[in-house]
Amino acid sequence: MTPGRKVFVSRHQTRADEFVEYVNARRGYLRRAAYLVCGDWHLAEDLVQTALVKLYAAWPRIHTDGAEDAYARRIIVRAYLDEKRRPWRREKVGLDGFDEAAPEALSLEDNDALLTALKALPQRQRATIVLRYWFELSVEETASDLNCSTGTVKSQTARAIASLRTTLSADDMTMERRP
Repeated sequence: MTPGRKVFVSRHQTRADEFVEYVNARRGYLRRAAYLVCGDWHLAEDLVQTALVKLYAAWPRIHTDGAEDAYARRIIVRAYLDEKRRPWRREKVGLDGFDEAAPEALSLEDNDALLTALKALPQRQRATIVLRYWFELSVEETASDLNCSTGTVKSQTARAIASLRTTLSADDMTMERRP
């Protein structure tokens, strides 16, 4: 740099530098505070990230008052409460009841026999069986997809299962295994 030459630092660069310095000094404190609020380190990290984004936006106003920590804590608590209010957060955690062992796979011969039997069904019965047992839809959902009544779905399902049992029992395939 030449002597006597002034270097101009933009206000944005100064703001960014001050913010980075604050984050480096207080990130651990904010993360611990967030953990105490939520009890989960991963969620705590997300809350700190949210707080830092909002803090950066308000940095010129907050930094001059010297209220950075108070503002960040307030954001963390409010972000946590907002997160818990979201509908998807109310869902039950885990896969209780859904984490079952995979059913035993069909042999190639049984699989071929099942597909052949399904192809032999009339189109409406085949569609009903696929929607009800492959996609695991309810009777009402199946009726909606097929644009018919629930009674039609039930009768088509009963006829299709009877036909499949007849066809597959002749081929010595057990119907205890689901398609």
